[in-house]
Amino acid sequence: MKKIVILFFLTLFLSSCSSIKRLGEDDLLLKQNTIVVDEKKNTNSDLNELLVQKPNIKTLGLPLSLYFYNLGDKNKPNTVNEWGIKKPKTYNFIKNIFSEKQSISYANSMIGLNNWFLKNGQAPVIIKDEKITKTINNLTAYHKNNGYFRVKAQSSIEVQKNKKAIVNYTIDKGRPTFLDSIITNIKSPVLDSLYQSQKSLSFLKKGDQFKEANFIKEASRITNLYRNNGIYHFTENDLGYYNIDSAITNSYKTNVDLVIFDKKRVVKKNGDYELKLFDILKLRKINVYTDYSFNKKNNPYLDSINYEGVTFHAHKKIKYNPRLLSESIFIRPNQVYADSTRNLTRKHLKSLRNFKITNIQYETIKDNNKQLDVNIFLTPLDKFSLDLETELTHSNIRDLGVSGKFSFINRNIFRGAEIFKLSFLSSFFNASQDANKEGSFFNSWEIGADMSLEIPRFVAPFGLGKLVPKRMSPRTMFTLGTSIQQNIGLDRETVTALIDYKWQYNDKKTIQLDVFNTQYVRNLRIGNYFDIYNSEYIKLNSIAKIFFDDPNYTLERQGETVSFMKTVFNDEEFQTSNPDQYRNNLNILDRYNIITSDFLIPTIAYSYTFNNQSDFRDNNFSFFKVRVANSGNIGGLLSNKKDSNNRKTIFNIPLAQYFKTDIEYKKFWEVNNNSVIGFRSFIGAIIPYDNSVIPFTKSYFAGGSNDIRAWQTYDLGPGSRNSGLEYNIGSLKFLTSAEYRFDLFGSLKGALFVDAGNIWDITNSIFAEEKATFNGFKSIKDIAVGSGFGLRYDFSFLVFRLDLGFKMHEPHLENNKWFRNYNFSNAVYNIGINYPF
Repeated sequence: MKKIVILFFLTLFLSSCSSIKRLGEDDLLLKQNTIVVDEKKNTNSDLNELLVQKPNIKTLGLPLSLYFYNLGDKNKPNTVNEWGIKKPKTYNFIKNIFSEKQSISYANSMIGLNNWFLKNGQAPVIIKDEKITKTINNLTAYHKNNGYFRVKAQSSIEVQKNKKAIVNYTIDKGRPTFLDSIITNIKSPVLDSLYQSQKSLSFLKKGDQFKEANFIKEASRITNLYRNNGIYHFTENDLGYYNIDSAITNSYKTNVDLVIFDKKRVVKKNGDYELKLFDILKLRKINVYTDYSFNKKNNPYLDSINYEGVTFHAHKKIKYNPRLLSESIFIRPNQVYADSTRNLTRKHLKSLRNFKITNIQYETIKDNNKQLDVNIFLTPLDKFSLDLETELTHSNIRDLGVSGKFSFINRNIFRGAEIFKLSFLSSFFNASQDANKEGSFFNSWEIGADMSLEIPRFVAPFGLGKLVPKRMSPRTMFTLGTSIQQNIGLDRETVTALIDYKWQYNDKKTIQLDVFNTQYVRNLRIGNYFDIYNSEYIKLNSIAKIFFDDPNYTLERQGETVSFMKTVFNDEEFQTSNPDQYRNNLNILDRYNIITSDFLIPTIAYSYTFNNQSDFRDNNFSFFKVRVANSGNIGGLLSNKKDSNNRKTIFNIPLAQYFKTDIEYKKFWEVNNNSVIGFRSFIGAIIPYDNSVIPFTKSYFAGGSNDIRAWQTYDLGPGSRNSGLEYNIGSLKFLTSAEYRFDLFGSLKGALFVDAGNIWDITNSIFAEEKATFNGFKSIKDIAVGSGFGLRYDFSFLVFRLDLGFKMHEPHLENNKWFRNYNFSNAVYNIGINYPF
């Protein structure tokens, strides 16, 4: 049945695979555009953007979106009546067998399916003469704007087989024009003085090639210069370029007159216009309306407070502390007007996340040409609000999971625009380790709660908060949380306390400092260790058969296993006679001690993030992040107590002591409007000290839907070791990925990817095997490589992702490590939410 269904859809799709299926008799399908500039093939990507018509989007060389469109037909009926008239036999057949209601329903289904194909596919791009003419005009204008005033552009259509054609564009640029004399005409002494102070920064230089973009940049520079130095009324319309002579016969040079007007037309209250000289304006009154709403704009403001020249108003009672709120207002009386302080104030007030509307208005003062009044209208968000978040998760540990987070939010809790948040979390899922148990589908769960207080300023002793300027939007976050698990590993109970500082160094750089990030982890189900880590029990049982020289010997999971491991560990004779079995026992004992141990993890961390993405639509950007952390350094100085393993403790809890560094880099390139190339690289290392071990939760792992997708989570490494264990971890990780993302049709997208990396051990522990240890450049051979393809469906609010990963290079194999298991039977299916990086 499955094969029949696949064959049906394959036949249906192939039937649409004629790209000229929906063309009219005289139509030509655009196959390709070519642009030749000065007898050379075009290499300027800007020219390609000027083409009004472009061929149908291709995926891996095929116009799949066009094929999908051709599954529909725009000439088919759009109403039930039309459909019934065009297909009377089908309509009446269903009507006679079932009912007319079923006929109508079937007709609507067919109409809907046809429209869905047309909507999600791409219509054939048919060559149009008027669009070719528009392209010629675009190409001509582009070159004129870059100084080629005598450019000539023409087109020709090269008809090919099967009603397809190529449009060729030929451009003869001619000689470029250069700037000669640049003369400024600024009658206003005030404007001229400001201009001369930064004249050296001009984008217009004598001898440079004429480029309209430089004229636009210069106009913007001059406008910003004036508006940031008190010339409030100045706009780009108040300057102009004249005498740009493109008709100079042989010199190919042009003079430029830059004229800046000295007067501005302003509107008087009686409706008449009056011309006034530009002048530097200062600010007089600063009014902040803290509870403004359009419905109450005419109601009186009954409460007001003045703080450092800024007057705060409210209809009833001011709910914000004027001193604290004024920290987000960079506008003060007697300041010279500047766009920069206006924008900074708006940005800072929005970052408080206390106001849904922030509006800053400037008013001219009657009979006062030297000053402006400022009115800042703030419309608060609801003080109390509820928030609900849900998420669908999947991994090889959690086959399917549903999580929810319910939050109560209290804004401005201490009158300083603080945000208090109390959240309750719960997750229910089907854990892989318990998949064989009977009972409900969701056999595991995790619940927790946390509360946080975000303060929009630094809260620090000794005046340290003054080290970061207010313009960088400093923030302090206090967090306290706890969680408990059931049927997940050893069922951890976690308590976390956090104090961190964060500030925006500029639009691209963010810095975060965790001064107190302490986590207490307690395992609740240690006795079930060998039920969960069954592969380790099997290995241990095989060692017991050799140790007791009894092929039928079986260890008791719950009671005997731990004492047996310790017995073998202390048996020097067994170490000599059976070194491999002794080493395996040593590894299992080490993992048992690490995973079952409770930990106190007091961390101090510094993070630096660079991200030059302008907005979510920007597909050409870089991302870089480095995080340096230390755990247990201060705690180790405060306590001298140690446990039986000679590890430091606090309150009899083992103290995690380590240094950890993570570095991540991502780069994205937009190939065209429907495809993007992404690259990601990560390297991280964690080094314990003072006889400490690395907590399981802080170790590195490899594999999974956001990692090396040809391996499941925790399946890969460390190094070339093939442990066969459920959870493999390391103290060094390298990961790199490259992905080509492209549109298929509608909201469905595709991807091709390659992932490479692994984890290793760098702790120099006696428990580490040689195959798992990092050995410099020699360990390059241990890098695993996987590749594959994926489908992604964009729901606008999230992206549902299915990636299929194939193993290319498997470092643990003895021979023939490349492409040995590169097939569907050994592929890994990854389900994910949003992109992997």
